Amino acid sequence: MDDVSRAIAGELQLMDPLVRASRERVAQLLDPEFVEVGASGRRSTYETMVAELADHPGSSPDGPRYQPSDMRGVVLAPGLVHLTFEAALGERRTRHSSIWRRGDRSAGWRIYHHQATHVPPGAD
Repeated sequence: MDDVSRAIAGELQLMDPLVRASRERVAQLLDPEFVEVGASGRRSTYETMVAELADHPGSSPDGPRYQPSDMRGVVLAPGLVHLTFEAALGERRTRHSSIWRRGDRSAGWRIYHHQATHVPPGAD
């Protein structure tokens, strides 16, 4: 499996409601220096995301699930991958950009930065 495929696999795990609901699994996938700027404009850190992701939309097996599309990646440097994709959660559509970096052997690939932007209805 190449580096882009590993980053995509991690991103897909973070969209899985069972993973999102597990603080332990989320903590394994987020880099300790993780920062996110969500579609709401809110800035989140590793600590806040590990503590709160289970309460975010898309984290319940009984609720709507993220449906990603057009996921692509590029290697920026050894051990650093940039992913872009769109996702739908119910009627809400968002565009995403994330940076994944490889840690030591035990840590593996972790998401370092994530940005989401809401896509208004009718926008391309």
